[in-house]
Amino acid sequence: MNTLLREILTSRVYEVARETPLDAAPRLSQQFGNVVLLKREDLQPVFSFKIRGAYNKIARLSEAERAQGVIAASAGNHAQGVAFSAKRLGLRAIIVMPRTTPEIKVEAVRALDAEVVLVGDHYAEAQRYSEQLAEETGSTFVHPFDDPLVIAGQGTIAVELMNQGPRDLTAVFVPVGGGGLIAGMATYIKAVRPETQVIGVEPVDADAMARSLAAGERVRLDAVGMFADGVAVQQVGAHTFPIVRDTVSEIIRVTNDEICGAIKDVFDETRTIVEPAGALALAGLKSYVESRAVRDQRLAAVLSGANMNFDRLRFVAERAELGEGREALLAVTIPERPGAFRAFCAALGPCVVTEFNYRLSGRDRAEIFVGIATRSRHDGERMANSLRALGYETSDLSGNEMAKLHVRHMVGGRTPHVTKERVCRFEFPERPGALLQFLDALGGRWNISLFHYRNHGADFGRVLAAFEVPDNENADFEAFLAALGYEFQMEENNDAYRRFLGR
Repeated sequence: MNTLLREILTSRVYEVARETPLDAAPRLSQQFGNVVLLKREDLQPVFSFKIRGAYNKIARLSEAERAQGVIAASAGNHAQGVAFSAKRLGLRAIIVMPRTTPEIKVEAVRALDAEVVLVGDHYAEAQRYSEQLAEETGSTFVHPFDDPLVIAGQGTIAVELMNQGPRDLTAVFVPVGGGGLIAGMATYIKAVRPETQVIGVEPVDADAMARSLAAGERVRLDAVGMFADGVAVQQVGAHTFPIVRDTVSEIIRVTNDEICGAIKDVFDETRTIVEPAGALALAGLKSYVESRAVRDQRLAAVLSGANMNFDRLRFVAERAELGEGREALLAVTIPERPGAFRAFCAALGPCVVTEFNYRLSGRDRAEIFVGIATRSRHDGERMANSLRALGYETSDLSGNEMAKLHVRHMVGGRTPHVTKERVCRFEFPERPGALLQFLDALGGRWNISLFHYRNHGADFGRVLAAFEVPDNENADFEAFLAALGYEFQMEENNDAYRRFLGR
């Protein structure tokens, strides 16, 4: 620990990085009854904190090592940090990126004069190839998080924050992927101000650190959610894990909707759009305050990056209101008779309707998909209970991923012609030609009776599909799905499917 602390204090990051401000967030402070501060790492030259660790590592290479150049594997911020640092020092840089990497990120790295090699669909494949390439060429592999010099470079953020913030700072919220950022920051904070809590934040579908701490050892996730791609790792670092275990107070998990809500909060406060991983710490801060009724404390969140894909903003905008509890999605059954529709609207009262989907699908009952503007999640629950009290069968779909991704765009899709339908929700690597490749993999053995795909500007495409499968072929169908090689989830028992799409 003393060695790492010394490396943090002697880091060379300021040859390229800037000291970023710790900005007050008056709107959020008033909203939550606490002093909220934002550490603006989105203002770095490459719009991310990653430049600190990358440069600190590369600047410390010997002349012989510099002559061989550097290699890194990354789909985003680390790639730009390594490329920027190598260009500044006059080194050759090879960046291995998954083929699913958005073109804007590939071009950003090429603009820094780095050589880009596209390999595989996942970061793990790119990393394996880059390590192999490093062995073959003698180049230095610059790890995105599991290297003491990288960790030390990231730790300089804590030095700035402790100097800039109040002495009675209660807690610092830090995004967690492989653990390099939080390990570096927690090392310094616990050394100089042990009373300040360091709290990590992870997405619920990329929580390798939380699971590792619970298990007492590093665990490898079978699958990782890609929305907050800057923290999407299967396994945390061998160097970072013991540091986090010894210095971090806790890890908070947040949903993608909560991350979207935090992106909107940052925009409302600063008129800046951060990437999902960049808003992760603020999402955790909000969850911490709301779940524990925390008041009159001083809380800081690290905004770690702003390399947002523009085409992802549509998804963020759709989900931000849900993430902040400002919208509720309800499925309501009404009788199919003249006047019932108007009576239901009257039952809603003077609330603001954000979405209304309905199509005649039967003569006895009608299923309505309705969005309602709310002030909090409790408002949505109260509205659902109020409708139930009036005799309406009502389900709250605000947390139903299938409903939010697919069904809200498909209401009215019932058919009397399908008898045996198996419903699956898939994820597949998003790259040119990926949808056709996915359909080719599905083949033609079973008829596709339902299909919905919508691009969300992410690294993975999401599809809802249904197949006509006779009962005696269910075992063959499930074996076929297992052999496809795509992430999937069976959904025929999903309430949203049952109400709006099923027979």
